[in-house]
Amino acid sequence: MKRKLSILVLSLMTLSFLCTSFSGCKKEDDMITLYVYNWGEYISDGSDDTLDVNERFEIYCKKELGLNVKVNYSTYSSNESMYDKVKSGAVAYDIVIPSDYMIERMIEDDLLAPLDMSLIPNYANISEEFKGDNVYYEGDSDEIYSVPYFYGMVGIIYNTRYVAEDEESLGSWDLMWDEDYADDILQFNNCRDAFGTALYKLGYSVNEATEEQWQEALDLLIEQKAVIQGYVMDEIFNKMKSGSAAIAAYYAGDYLSMYEDNPDLAFFYPKEGTNRYVDAMCVPANSKNKELAMRYINFMCETEIAVANAEYTYYASPLTSVIEDEGYQETMAEVHEDAMEILYGEMASSVPTEPYMNLEPEELQKLYSMWEKLKMESSVGTGIYLLCGLIVAALLALLTYHILKKRRWGKLYD
Repeated sequence: MKRKLSILVLSLMTLSFLCTSFSGCKKEDDMITLYVYNWGEYISDGSDDTLDVNERFEIYCKKELGLNVKVNYSTYSSNESMYDKVKSGAVAYDIVIPSDYMIERMIEDDLLAPLDMSLIPNYANISEEFKGDNVYYEGDSDEIYSVPYFYGMVGIIYNTRYVAEDEESLGSWDLMWDEDYADDILQFNNCRDAFGTALYKLGYSVNEATEEQWQEALDLLIEQKAVIQGYVMDEIFNKMKSGSAAIAAYYAGDYLSMYEDNPDLAFFYPKEGTNRYVDAMCVPANSKNKELAMRYINFMCETEIAVANAEYTYYASPLTSVIEDEGYQETMAEVHEDAMEILYGEMASSVPTEPYMNLEPEELQKLYSMWEKLKMESSVGTGIYLLCGLIVAALLALLTYHILKKRRWGKLYD
């Protein structure tokens, strides 16, 4: 009896070991958490009767994979803040969606895991424009680490109630420095885009600028401080929609979102040239659910899901199946009559464009130092000068008082 019991116990232990060794034997009530880290307002989340794609993925996992999955979704406001969080290892994210130059940097720093494209068959839906040697960013021409999510261009948004259609600086980066609109202009609150506006205005490359050209760009941004209302990212939405600011550099997709709430807003791509970017889905090297993460990437490339995301964000989709979808085209035309032209048409192709490439470490350090100098001067410089002026004025007043007082007493004794 004891022998039989021992055999039974041993068999159960072996079965238990096998079940924990293979995902196919996971218990029905086991919960897997997939950590997704993305930009704000960058996915169809179920609000305003839209499709909740993360919830749909959880349903797909349950029905098709037999897995209980919970998507833990959080957001960031800049590539740099995302990079710092991922590099710190504080959280082991399974999906991140960086921009081109940051993807290149993360590849160089061994922060991304190679993808198994056999798990991402919907990659076939991606336009050839974003594959192989056509990829916008260096370091992934072999299509190993990333799958494009959205792309677009930076332009200038302006309020037609305040900016006249015959304004000379319209169509140019000059509008961002126009003194006629002092305190009504918003600048990017991230170093790469902010310096990009200055470099494009000066006619310089954002990737190959010399040290002297970077300094010129810094001087131009310092000069711009006299006319800008502030440095913003997500705050731009409320400011431009409410009319509390009149001019801002930002992304084309976000312009369409703002226009929906404020039809007084207009948009153009500066004639001097601008940034063309792509954001792509990647799996961090320390992900604990790499296979599931790749299935998530494949799910995001399903036409229905990708259309839902494109209709929610108004960003340009890299999937040909989305661009050719009649329902998508009709929806975008309802948002803005020129939406498809702005995102995919001649308007977008008529100006010079340049993607951001990853800069060398010493160049990055110089850029961060210049950005810190600019922000320090913009945030406290004026206040310091004012305070110093007040202190000097007070000292002069005190000195004058003592001189007059001394003279008055001198006269009394005379």
